[in-house]
Parts: sequence; structure tokens; C-alpha cells
Amino acid sequence: MGKPYSMDLRTRVVASVEQEGLSRRQAAERYGVGISTVIRWVRRLRETNKLTPGKMGGHRPKKIAGEHREWLLRRCRAAEFTLRGLVAELGDHGLKVDYRSVWEFVHAEKLSHKKRR
Repeated sequence: MGKPYSMDLRTRVVASVEQEGLSRRQAAERYGVGISTVIRWVRRLRETNKLTPGKMGGHRPKKIAGEHREWLLRRCRAAEFTLRGLVAELGDHGLKVDYRSVWEFVHAEKLSHKKRR
């Protein structure tokens, strides 16, 4: 993930628009940033009177949690399963998840199932 632009650059770009009277396009060209970036910075300064960057990244909680997690644990220990089958069963229980989410859950809980012929 990239890093936000420095406050020094933000200040200079916005000052060139607000005080020098450059257009946003001219300021973007002068400082080597995108036009939309300059537009957002100027808008942010006018609306919030701040130029600081917003929060980046963060943790996204897992979808399979709470009662769905407990149900899935019981289901996996009770009988044989396939990941695609679990995706469908979770959908029937009101939780829409994809194959990858179920795979990560099963892998994290060490519930892998070896198929027997």
C-alpha cells in the first residue's frame, strides 16, 4: 500500500490554487500530482479546513463470526463436507459468503477433511 503525500506538498499545491490563482490542472502539472488529487485537497480544505490525509487501511472483521461460526464448527465436526456445500448451507442460514471465506475459516480452525474413496 502506498503512503499519503507529505503535508508540505499538500500545503504548497493548495496554496498555489488558493493564493496564486492557478487552476487545479496547472497546479497538478506543476507539482506532478493528479488533477483529481488537487481537486480533492482543495475541496477538503474548504469543507474541513484541514489538509491531513484520511485514515488508510484497517482491519476488516471476518464474516463468519458469532452464531454462524458456532453453527459451522458443529456442522464440520458432525459429518463430511465440501467447501462449496458449506457455502450453500451458509447461504440457506442467511449468511452470504464466498468460497475463499469458507476455505480460510476451515483452514484456520484446522477442520480439513480428507476424502475417502
